Amino acid sequence: MNKNGLFWFGAVIGLALILGGAWFAVSQNYRFKGVVIDPPVPASDFALQDQHGNIYRLSEQRGKIVLIFFGYTNCPDVCPITLSEFKRIKALLTDQADRVEFVFITVDPQRDTVERLAQYLPNFDPQFIGLTADQATLEVVWKAYGVYQQKQDTGSAAGYLVDHSARTYLIDQQGNWRINYPYGMASEKIVQDLRYLLKKQ
Repeated sequence: MNKNGLFWFGAVIGLALILGGAWFAVSQNYRFKGVVIDPPVPASDFALQDQHGNIYRLSEQRGKIVLIFFGYTNCPDVCPITLSEFKRIKALLTDQADRVEFVFITVDPQRDTVERLAQYLPNFDPQFIGLTADQATLEVVWKAYGVYQQKQDTGSAAGYLVDHSARTYLIDQQGNWRINYPYGMASEKIVQDLRYLLKKQ
């Protein structure tokens, strides 16, 4: 290699080291926007039926980030707003969106059948995953994630409502429960966390 070639080779290596050092410094100082689980804990596995009638196991999603929200299709406000935010998050991720799964687990299994989920989720994104099961199976999952769920009889023809917790759970690529996001967290902030974790991998 001549002197000119050695110069450019050295310059490229030097630039790579500088950029690598800068990324390391930034990554060491990064602060997640949600409520961090420190240290992260292994996410409780589950096997539930999706809107296509297939069994979805959380443990089979390693390598992807999974965002989970517990809600129900008859919800008048929090659930459709959160799913709309999921749609926005996916759009902001652009070419990285296929590395994140958006999962909606029902807190109302009596009404949220496979068929109902299949009708409901395409209103937001047909690739969003809706999960259901019988009451006993879901109660185990709710308990594992600290989900509050309570029917409230409205006395109207529309039927009952369900009071429920409204946070979003982030499960990282290693299957660890890493972050909780409160209802109303800005999509842009969640995307920052997602991009950081995706880049770190």
